[in-house]
Amino acid sequence: MNNPIRLLSFILLLLLAACGSGAAETAVDPTPIPTVPPPAVVESPTQQPTLPPPPAVIIEQGGASVPPAPPIPDFKTPWPADRFGYGIQIHGNATVGDPVQTMQAVAEQLGMDWVKVQIQWWLVEPEPEVEQWFFYDGVINEAHEHGLRLMLSVVGAPEWTRAAGGENGPPDDYNEYARFLTELLTRYEGKVDAIEVWNEQNLDREWTTANGVNPEDYVRFLQIAYNAIKAKDPNIIVISGALAPTGGGDWIRWIDDFQWLDRALPAGLLNYADCVGVHHNGYNIGPDVAYDQTGNTPDAATAVFRGPFDNPHHSWSFKTTLDVYAEKVRAINPAKKLCVTEFGWASSEGYDAYPIGFEFAQDNTLQEQADFIVKAFNQMHDSGYVWLAFLFNFDFGNKGGGPTDDPVPYSIIDLNGAPRPAFGAVAAMEKRP
Repeated sequence: MNNPIRLLSFILLLLLAACGSGAAETAVDPTPIPTVPPPAVVESPTQQPTLPPPPAVIIEQGGASVPPAPPIPDFKTPWPADRFGYGIQIHGNATVGDPVQTMQAVAEQLGMDWVKVQIQWWLVEPEPEVEQWFFYDGVINEAHEHGLRLMLSVVGAPEWTRAAGGENGPPDDYNEYARFLTELLTRYEGKVDAIEVWNEQNLDREWTTANGVNPEDYVRFLQIAYNAIKAKDPNIIVISGALAPTGGGDWIRWIDDFQWLDRALPAGLLNYADCVGVHHNGYNIGPDVAYDQTGNTPDAATAVFRGPFDNPHHSWSFKTTLDVYAEKVRAINPAKKLCVTEFGWASSEGYDAYPIGFEFAQDNTLQEQADFIVKAFNQMHDSGYVWLAFLFNFDFGNKGGGPTDDPVPYSIIDLNGAPRPAFGAVAAMEKRP
């Protein structure tokens, strides 16, 4: 590394800022500076939702009117095991936007098969006898009405389910999560096609427990959730919680995702997942660049953010992350695939600021963002080992957070709701089975 102080500063800032997951959902991570690259951008369930901003602007390409909604498909048929699914994450919370317009844009303009929504359990059940399903009724119902398959990422145990307090970990009694899933699937019967069981559980901001970020504990948690989901509807796809690509840790605050997977797989993870969840936000290298080949790219000499070039590590690379996950999974079960529940590239072009710790967003032009996204979709489709893929994100750009809000530079619409080049690229991209 040419400038170790700069790298350490970036790592600390990114951990404080950190994927996936939202404009109204970002929390401060207390993790100290690790010695290797930091986690990717994550959605955190710990912050209260913001007040509603102005309605989203839904784009009509070339002045054409929005076509009529397609007929509602028959969701009794499970998603085929040999069909690649094109998906995108939306904000999903009723405090912002119009779910009708959102689903029209995703289905009719982007032409996607799937939509992802993250469900904050603590928001639905803030107290034992309180239920606030209205936060998600609109998006779930409208996804179904517009013929979209729906994947729910269910996270954030309410504080009252945890003796230690906070919403940054599982409930003390894993059966409470199973109960919530059963109630969720009862309320939205026939409208949910996949559930991702938790999120980035190799980080303590998502999985704070007395045992640390323990893979064996998570597999037990996944088993209970899997059994509850399949008892309600055996056709629902169960996705293991995607990990945050990161470097070595202490098994308490965080741990390298490859190391975590090396313990979870022998503990039986594949017995309780129809596919293995994966996250990766691509920093400032393309989706086809392996972590040890970054020096051969045209941007190696000019990039502002130097992490992938001066400190090569697997966590920087979309390609390496997916390839190694597939290798590890297929060594146990050759038929098991990956579900990439979050991926994307950030670009701050056109904005006068970027989120703290996200210097890499300066290196990606809007056209590169578009090109990388399309290339990644095609790469995953052709790999043969990815089943579903969800772009992060559609509509966090105009949800009121501004250019320094973590998910905003990843959005394919801008602060005013106008399409960025990636919107048109995704819309025009051939969606192959």
